[in-house]
Amino acid sequence: MASTSLSGCVSSLKTSMSLLDSSIQILDSGVNDFPRLTKVLQTTRHFELTSEPTLQAAQRSLLDEIAPEVDHLLRRVGTHLDKLERRQQSLIAKCELQEGRLGERGSSKQKHSRGGRSITGSVGASGVGMGTMSGKEAKLKLLRQKRERLSYAVERLTLQAQQKERQLRMSMAAQ
Repeated sequence: MASTSLSGCVSSLKTSMSLLDSSIQILDSGVNDFPRLTKVLQTTRHFELTSEPTLQAAQRSLLDEIAPEVDHLLRRVGTHLDKLERRQQSLIAKCELQEGRLGERGSSKQKHSRGGRSITGSVGASGVGMGTMSGKEAKLKLLRQKRERLSYAVERLTLQAQQKERQLRMSMAAQ
């Protein structure tokens, strides 16, 4: 009797082992492709997604941080441009004053030459004849020269102002 129960246990164990072997083969065939499937199914995050409120909060904090500095820089640029404009106007006025002084010297030299005659040869007070025409021509020539000098001075001052503005922009960009 012990041998029949032992033979029943052995046959039951053999059946269990064959069932277990078939289960392992089925699982092995199902799991055999598992490493490839993990690579295929693995997701790679290329971009980090953030929520809209987080993005808006970051924008607000950045704006709060930058806005005062931008306002300060704009005020500095404005005051510097005002200074440059005042300097340009003062230089233009100074130039005009000096041109006027140079013009007065030239006309006073002509009037104070010998015999009351100007350098052009016209009679000083009477202004008769061909001498007045040459006097007008001389005056016209002086005015043209003055205009050329003034236009040159204004052009030079505008170029200087533009260069100062460029330097200011470069120094502001470097900060």
